[in-house]
Amino acid sequence: MSATLGETSEFETSAALRAEVRLALTPGVGPRTRQLLVERFGDAESIFAAAPSDLRLVSGVGPKIANAIVAAREIDVEAEIDVCRGNDIAILTQANPRYPRSLREIPDPPGVLFVRGEILPADVLSVAIVGSRHATTYGLAQAERLSAGLARAGLTIVSGLARGIDGAAHRAALSAGGRTIAVLGGGLLRLYPPEHAPLAEEVAKAGAVISEAPPQVAPMGGAFPQRNRIITGMSLGTIVVEASDRSGALISARHAMEQGREVFAVPGRVDNRMARGCHRLIRDGARLVETVDDVLEELGPLVAPAARATGEEIRHPAELQLNEIERQVLQNIDGDATSIDAIISRSGLPAHQVLSTISVLEMRRVIRRISGNSVARI
Repeated sequence: MSATLGETSEFETSAALRAEVRLALTPGVGPRTRQLLVERFGDAESIFAAAPSDLRLVSGVGPKIANAIVAAREIDVEAEIDVCRGNDIAILTQANPRYPRSLREIPDPPGVLFVRGEILPADVLSVAIVGSRHATTYGLAQAERLSAGLARAGLTIVSGLARGIDGAAHRAALSAGGRTIAVLGGGLLRLYPPEHAPLAEEVAKAGAVISEAPPQVAPMGGAFPQRNRIITGMSLGTIVVEASDRSGALISARHAMEQGREVFAVPGRVDNRMARGCHRLIRDGARLVETVDDVLEELGPLVAPAARATGEEIRHPAELQLNEIERQVLQNIDGDATSIDAIISRSGLPAHQVLSTISVLEMRRVIRRISGNSVARI
């Protein structure tokens, strides 16, 4: 069920929320300026209560932005909230439990998110897939293969709903029966590209379409690099499938690195200009990706802490790829050291089968070896 305004907490209609929406509607106040203002004054309400002379003490806030903040006090925020209510758009501030925990950790988190669909605790296990809008047949095939495989492994696929790689990633996740989240550069009611409107509807039903821009704000070029930090900020890692030397996907990769997230790149043909960006990322230390397992192995150590942070019981994504015997062995391994003899006894399986299965589980980084005769879940 969608998280509409009427179903959210009391905070959703508070003065604090109205102030955050007002700030989102204020011309000239981007993510970095907003963060500096909040650091100075504490919250959005206090920003609008500040004198222009005090506002100008904030780095990057000159007379023009200070005057815009003062003028924004007259914006009809209630009308904007009514638009959201009428279009089934939830408004999430950082104080709302539905606000993605991972976004709170980045240097310049959105003050408010406008959401169609629903963000779930399980979405903490997300991977971003991004790339060129002018993707080749090869690039589209790789995006579809990786997105579908990761979705089947229990990961949420995050992308930007753009033409090319983004659209392929969303569609593949949906076809695999998985969750996917689309992050827009403009408002939810000014969808771009317009031909992706049906895809956006599907994404909202199987995940969420989100933006930090108010619903009726038109997408502008400068908003897309800002949008990219949300895509990577929501994800444990970012996979770049195809990217030229000047691709916006490289901006996403830079955001991911600055946010301390993992960066992956899919190699391409050496004579394909759409592969140059990926090859450069690999030379600079990005993990080369050939299969879904390459991603799962790298993310394995990050999954358990991310899941614990939500307070939810979320399974390790690699578990969802296990066969019946592997699951049977895993069910008999504790979080603390478990002897192999105990696993054999509990499972009722032959010793040689348990030993070979333990090796597979170690390789998938679902368990770790404690000593020569004991293992534990990761």
